[in-house]
Amino acid sequence: MSAVQVAVCGPRHCTEAERENAYQVGVLLARAGATVICGGGTGVMAAVAAGARAENGLVIGIRPGDTADDANPDLSAVIVTNMGEARNAVIVWSADAVIAVGGSWGTLSEVALAKRRGGIPVITLGGWSVRQPDGTAPPDAPIEASSPAEAVELATRAGG
Repeated sequence: MSAVQVAVCGPRHCTEAERENAYQVGVLLARAGATVICGGGTGVMAAVAAGARAENGLVIGIRPGDTADDANPDLSAVIVTNMGEARNAVIVWSADAVIAVGGSWGTLSEVALAKRRGGIPVITLGGWSVRQPDGTAPPDAPIEASSPAEAVELATRAGG
């Protein structure tokens, strides 16, 4: 059986807390033997790549432009799409689970695409949460993790 592939999404302009969470997610995914898929840029993407590579993990970056010139140096491999933000669909369709660290409009689009795809866990860590008008989460809402360890545990169950 092949390793579980986990997409990690998040803002390129992230907070220090989001950066640290993403780094820890990368470390833990690599230790679990998961392949990390990300956008391959800065912010959360750079932090998760650095964390995974620190543990000799495999990190695939899906870039929006027509060149790999601006790709993060911690990536194991780069996929150049020339698709702009449409590359978000490639990221989530290539994954067995999605972890969103923090929140931005691009991150929200990845969460929405992953939920729309269905059949895979979608986990948020310190980012977007979905609530109904009464304040409760709908049954199909993304799973809200309280720590990098919990996010990775939920995501890696997908491959086990």
